[in-house]
Amino acid sequence: MKRNRLGNSELMVGEVGLGCMSIGTDQRKASEIIHAALEYGVNFLDTADLYDEGLNEEIVGAAIHGRRREDVILATKVGNRRFPGRDGWVWDASKAYILEAVKGSLKRLRTDCIDLYQLHGGTMNDPFDETIEAFEQLKREGVIRFYGISSIRPNVIREYTCRSSIVSVMSQYSMLDRRPEESILPWLAEHTVSMIARGPVAKGILSAEGQSRLLNGYLDYTAESLRSLHPKLQDISNLSNRNISQLAIRYSLSHPSVAVTIPGASSLQQLLDNIGASEALPLTEEEITQLRVITRFNQYEQHR
Repeated sequence: MKRNRLGNSELMVGEVGLGCMSIGTDQRKASEIIHAALEYGVNFLDTADLYDEGLNEEIVGAAIHGRRREDVILATKVGNRRFPGRDGWVWDASKAYILEAVKGSLKRLRTDCIDLYQLHGGTMNDPFDETIEAFEQLKREGVIRFYGISSIRPNVIREYTCRSSIVSVMSQYSMLDRRPEESILPWLAEHTVSMIARGPVAKGILSAEGQSRLLNGYLDYTAESLRSLHPKLQDISNLSNRNISQLAIRYSLSHPSVAVTIPGASSLQQLLDNIGASEALPLTEEEITQLRVITRFNQYEQHR
């Protein structure tokens, strides 16, 4: 699998990673997916302390335990704080919380160092200096190797990019959500920060099984507009010898600032389909243009 440098860090990530949020809570099944991913060349695993109240981190940690640690680039996130006995969570980007929360993630992941520690959100009301200092302190102490942010907010992304040494921004990016192409990706290219593209298959809509997932639409796409889109995608898929999900993943990877996509997988077949995108040829400029034309719709302006 092709590997790309993540920002200006030393991390070389396989271009198709695994978003672990979708692997479920059945440890045996989830471990099978993670093991298969690693065997097929995936080296980037993304989780968060928020997912399943920490259980996702535990499952990932158990699955990679005993493997050579250098074979896995482990990414997790912090900032959404739970309180015992209360439902839901609150946003907490304070230095004190980050320094405390990382201890729990290390324990659940069964590791002494997190390769990429990400702020799981971010607002313009964050105590920026304090938040950044927490990550910088963890770097100095060797608890984390690098840090980034997971956000869809351009103003927050710009703030952290200018004020910190983040190496990556995780954001939603797909053929059906092209907001980053104008608001984020050019900025990241200018600052040598990589994007980690989540949601490249748009909750499974951009897959062979996508017709069954159209009931509620997607963003401002109605179910009807998505239904008319699928045959067009299938035509391109047939001509290019890539299935629809691979076409979608290759689209996200077509931007030079995207280092890795992290499609989820709740089954081995989904995983193999996703990994197959790495074996498929990159999209041509003509294909990229064609895909942009057929996924354009008259309400797109609302997302800019």
